[in-house]
Amino acid sequence: MSRRALRTVTPLALTLIAGLGLGACTDKADSNGATGGATAAGGPIIVNATDTACELSATTAKAGTITFEVTNRGTKVNEFYVYAEGDRIVGEVENITPGLKRELKVEVTQPGSLTTACKPGMVGDGIRGTFTVTGSATAGSADQKVATAIADYKAFVATQTDELLTGTAAFVAAVKAGDVARAKELYPTARLPWETIEPVAESFGDLDPRIDGREDVVEDGMTFTGYHRLEKDLWVSGLQKDSNAVAEQLLADVREIAAKSKTVEPTALTIAGGAKALLDEVATGKVTGEEERYSHTDLWDFRGNLQGSQSALETLRPVVAERDPALQKALDARFAALNKLLESHRVAGTFVSYEKLSDADIKALTVSLDALSEQVAKVPGVVEAK
Repeated sequence: MSRRALRTVTPLALTLIAGLGLGACTDKADSNGATGGATAAGGPIIVNATDTACELSATTAKAGTITFEVTNRGTKVNEFYVYAEGDRIVGEVENITPGLKRELKVEVTQPGSLTTACKPGMVGDGIRGTFTVTGSATAGSADQKVATAIADYKAFVATQTDELLTGTAAFVAAVKAGDVARAKELYPTARLPWETIEPVAESFGDLDPRIDGREDVVEDGMTFTGYHRLEKDLWVSGLQKDSNAVAEQLLADVREIAAKSKTVEPTALTIAGGAKALLDEVATGKVTGEEERYSHTDLWDFRGNLQGSQSALETLRPVVAERDPALQKALDARFAALNKLLESHRVAGTFVSYEKLSDADIKALTVSLDALSEQVAKVPGVVEAK
């Protein structure tokens, strides 16, 4: 989970439905004089994100692949989101440092309204505005390789959700039995499948913060529950009177997530976007040691996010290898390098505590992650519907 305490939606949404409740977002001209009208065919929508404004060069686009070019012109780290009804994420870019430019591609197949949001400081609901989609488009590509990739990714998600449910059931049983040592042993591996499919698992309203929210969710008016509440009980506070109830609710929520995750219908573009989002999760929560603040099992989460990103892109390999073989070669090299580096911190099959890492270790992981992320960011442009 990223630094934001409340993360309730996903980049794997498919179609837009009209009728969102919307806030204000400044609509200014870009360098070419574009204003709030429809974006030029195929051209990017320029987003100027500052500490106090979220300026879009256009607030209307035709259905299909829509590109946003986001530049952080403020002094705080920023994020940019595109939401569908119910705050389901259609696309996102995180960790946009001051001066940095990032590109976001989203695939929208139906007319309707969505919400754009810049989040200076990466907190709160952000500076929001209305974005209108007109016309309609065929989702994805008719290419058989793309169809196969989508089927393969759905199968991967189904397998991971089954593993998530099995692992969580064993973890919950240990908690309820009062077996702290066994629960600690099972905790990181039970969570591993969650981390592999995090963009999908985060797509269903309040289930995500209930399952994976950190203690900060209290600031958003929510009860601190789920994995991280039990993590605190096991490593810091000791099991509490309500620990069993928290564990039972966690298992019930995971059952619901497992069922719902199997209903997601991705496209090649959203699979690619999810792969990049997983690496952003590593950058903002795992390599920093912020995610597992009590158990310090962050490297297990790192492994899950990295595995999930690589597995997602493996389903797209036939498409990428055909359209951009040089990029596929670069992806293979960068994944191999980061996997080797991460595995060097595993001893007797178990990752070391994050606290055991030196500054040099963290820097090396960060540099390798950045190099991989740079290549993964190119995949959406290669696989988007033509």
